[in-house]
Amino acid sequence: MNQKEKKVRAASVVEALKKIYPVPVCALESGGDPWRLLVMGRLSAQCTDARVNIVCRELFARFPDAAAMAAADLAEIEAIVRPCGLYHTKAQNIIDASRMLLTEYGGEMPHEMDELLRFPGVGRKIANLLRGDLFGLPAIVADTHCIRICGRLGLYPQSEKTQHG
Repeated sequence: MNQKEKKVRAASVVEALKKIYPVPVCALESGGDPWRLLVMGRLSAQCTDARVNIVCRELFARFPDAAAMAAADLAEIEAIVRPCGLYHTKAQNIIDASRMLLTEYGGEMPHEMDELLRFPGVGRKIANLLRGDLFGLPAIVADTHCIRICGRLGLYPQSEKTQHG
């Protein structure tokens, strides 16, 4: 498939997805709260969105905002987020990110990519999630599933497929 054919195919996929999902909705139930979406995005690594939603009901009931999380006991956070996996690192990241949000940004979530990438545990995927869902900025939240689907749609040659593709 040449470049022109790939572009036509990609455009048809985008149009089909727009019909199926006219108003895309984030599966993480953050209620539009930037800090909560940051925390949930971090917890979602190697975990399902459904499990993150369940875990965060308890987490946010106990720690309803960045200030409460910033003052939290690490062991208590670890116990709550344990079902999300990698709980030692994730718990420390969300405490540190909460502190950073308060001390460096006055509690206001930044929207620039470089600033978002400074938060502990935040990579381009979470940064794009925040930029797109919170600020309506152009952003693509891509992961291995996206890459796999692009391969199945023929958007890259099989010769470029890796063990992850």
